[in-house]
Amino acid sequence: MLLKYFYDKTLAHASYMVGCQRAKVAIIVDPGRDIEQYIQMAKQEAVEIVAVAETHIHADYVSGARELAARLGAKLYVSDEGPAEWKYQYVDQYDHQLVKDGDSFMIGNLQFDVLHTPGHTPESISFMLTDRGGNADKPMGVFTGDFVFVGSIGRPDLLEEAAGIANTAEPGARDLFRSTQRFKQLPDYLQIWPAHGAGSACGKGLGAVPSSTVGYEKLFNPALQINDEDEFVSYILAEQPEAPKYFAVMKRVNKEGPEIIGDQGLPQLQPAEKLAAVLDEASVIDLSAPNQFGAAHVPGTTNIPAAMLAGWAGWIVDYSKPVYLIVDSDQLAEAIRVLRKIGLDDVRGYFEASKVRASNLATESYQSATPLELKSRIDSGEVTLIDVRSQTEWNNGRIEGAEHRFLGRLQDSVASFRGDKPIVLQCQSGGRSAIAASILQAAGHEVINMTGGFGLWTKSGLPVDQTEPTVACSVGSALCS
Repeated sequence: MLLKYFYDKTLAHASYMVGCQRAKVAIIVDPGRDIEQYIQMAKQEAVEIVAVAETHIHADYVSGARELAARLGAKLYVSDEGPAEWKYQYVDQYDHQLVKDGDSFMIGNLQFDVLHTPGHTPESISFMLTDRGGNADKPMGVFTGDFVFVGSIGRPDLLEEAAGIANTAEPGARDLFRSTQRFKQLPDYLQIWPAHGAGSACGKGLGAVPSSTVGYEKLFNPALQINDEDEFVSYILAEQPEAPKYFAVMKRVNKEGPEIIGDQGLPQLQPAEKLAAVLDEASVIDLSAPNQFGAAHVPGTTNIPAAMLAGWAGWIVDYSKPVYLIVDSDQLAEAIRVLRKIGLDDVRGYFEASKVRASNLATESYQSATPLELKSRIDSGEVTLIDVRSQTEWNNGRIEGAEHRFLGRLQDSVASFRGDKPIVLQCQSGGRSAIAASILQAAGHEVINMTGGFGLWTKSGLPVDQTEPTVACSVGSALCS
């Protein structure tokens, strides 16, 4: 048997190739959209990719299942569990098998048994693997998808928080509790292979170790220590990370079927003089480093540094509008690859970043200043301080007088900002606040980015407020009109 692990650190996404070396065939479990990595590995290992197994309709990235079916003729094994609104709508176009709890299928001499493990989503399934080629009569491990992670379990609130389906979080949590009780009955020796690692928003407290065992998780996974259903529900719904807005888009895309990338090329270089015209009809994202963007950029553009694209484009870019990039040509291919992973396919063209900065179009800039340089202005009320970190970071400590506006939701409340004072943007180190600065400046505000952020503030020995936080922006807030 062959087992290969693929990990996309930008999305904290794990996928797997499982091959029968005797039959020279393989299946991909929970593939990402970038399928070239699987094709290359299959060639290297002299196996043919004949099938795809998917644990659920994913919300955080575009699945590669349809791409593999269309380009390689791979057979799809996908869930037939859950309500009608969570059924795959594109699979009838391809060779496929809808599977339910108790079903099994073979890939060469490898047996996959299906377990319905609802909770994270209603249709969620896991695949238990047995290598029959070695005359094994016991399973080896389980591909758990977003059900059980190393050190955590999948969150049940995404359908409500991200997809906007009301009254699904608590029922999902109760389904998840029953799934965990079933999981605890599995043999301790079974390996578990999850679809995500540390940094994913599909659960809280995910570990960075790529795999574990049922026995280890039963001993140390916090969620699996709780045997009372109500206590479990309270635990699993509390303090989950913010649900990215684009998750709802991904659910729809993966249910209806993503477009086939095939051999699509890269977007074309655009003349700089076209930039002003496209700003009226499209989102223009500048992938320059924050210091470059802050020094000179085109008014109305949004800065998402290339290294932060995977984490923040889905939060910030409007999926309903075409996109143009300002990017150096040697970064273009990777940027497009990242954007396609999260379903931002409509990139109409790009502008060469160095030429834009050198042109007379880059007429705008903003200030940056250290915490020590800004402290007296913050204390005097001369500026308004906005903290764009996550809720958990804010709860653990903040600068006195700051208002909390999480970066991922900042655009939703831009209209409520008043422009009577300069706005200081602050995060943990200065990266996220640079994105926020570009958003607010594009909306007409005078902005200052705090370099070094909260981390440098504390290292500089400046005071930190660790009292019980309150909701930062509500009716009557200094910033809300």
